Amino acid sequence: MKPTSRPWRRLTILLAFTAATGVAAAAELNPAAVAYKLPDQIPWGPVNAAGAQNAVVVGDPSKPGFYMVYNKWTKGNHFSRPHFHPNDRYIVVLQGTWWVGTGPKFDPASTTPMPAGSFVTHFAKQIHWDGAKDEDTILLIMGEGPATSTAAEEK
Repeated sequence: MKPTSRPWRRLTILLAFTAATGVAAAAELNPAAVAYKLPDQIPWGPVNAAGAQNAVVVGDPSKPGFYMVYNKWTKGNHFSRPHFHPNDRYIVVLQGTWWVGTGPKFDPASTTPMPAGSFVTHFAKQIHWDGAKDEDTILLIMGEGPATSTAAEEK
């Protein structure tokens, strides 16, 4: 190796380090302009008995007003039972396949698959049920609270 190549190597390393730290500094956002949570900062609750897990990202679904909730259905034929809500709800399937059924009779074999990217509206006071079969499914649910649920299953 020539003795003159060593200073160039050091300069190249110094420039690369400066560029990398400059990019990191440029990525800082003004908290007065933007609020964000990275995926590992989303406040997921525990998995409930039906195999679902929730994370509130905007508002409070138990109170009047707009809310947004992530809902994760864990794989393994986990479903809600037939129920309805007092207000319309708007759902985007973010990951996996979500299986949706309607009516008071619970029958997972009769559900319709909604793949990632699907948009679904649950209309107020209309009976539905849903869940995941063989893969985890993540939904973004939006609506006006309070987001109560009323059981409506025919046995």
